[in-house]
Amino acid sequence: MSWGGPHVLTTILSGVRKTDEDIAKGFALGDESCLAAAYRRWGSLVYTVASRALGDTEEAKDVAQQVFIGAWRGRAGFEPSKGTLQAWIMGITRYKITDALEQRSRRIRRLEAAAATAVEIPRFDDAVTQVIVDQLLVRDCLADLTPAQRRVLELAFFDDLTQIQIAERTGWPLGTVKTHVRRGLVALKRRLKEVEGAAQ
Repeated sequence: MSWGGPHVLTTILSGVRKTDEDIAKGFALGDESCLAAAYRRWGSLVYTVASRALGDTEEAKDVAQQVFIGAWRGRAGFEPSKGTLQAWIMGITRYKITDALEQRSRRIRRLEAAAATAVEIPRFDDAVTQVIVDQLLVRDCLADLTPAQRRVLELAFFDDLTQIQIAERTGWPLGTVKTHVRRGLVALKRRLKEVEGAAQ
């Protein structure tokens, strides 16, 4: 099942009300209608928990999507006899939130390290100074991209991940990752040209 986002999931089979047990059993068996039902039932809860933990609505939306994509892809690991689907999904939510916070901390540490390095660079070393300036400029321009584009490019540039590894990390289909990378690079190149043009 390709991921079409919350607005697509909420339109699928909206007429039939399923019990939590029905959803859990169908989900474990690979019934796509139960994925839609699970999203309708617990999507808001996942988003709310993520939003409160991260303090960023866009990042929370990203995490919520990752949770349900990850849950669906890993549904073989869900056993209804050992617990509820809601509890299992919330466990994935906590993991994704932790991952998002760790990613954020790494980005902050890199920025702080770059800033500290810039202070220590001799004033006459123009080549090294330009490298630092370019790095900071790229980071600034990344902030203008969509959250998805920014995430894949940061994972590619700063974590040195391949597109396959990015797909595994985010839970997104490889085709989606490639699209975000391609569009993100185009947007980043355009933004860098705008900044360079303004500086001239």
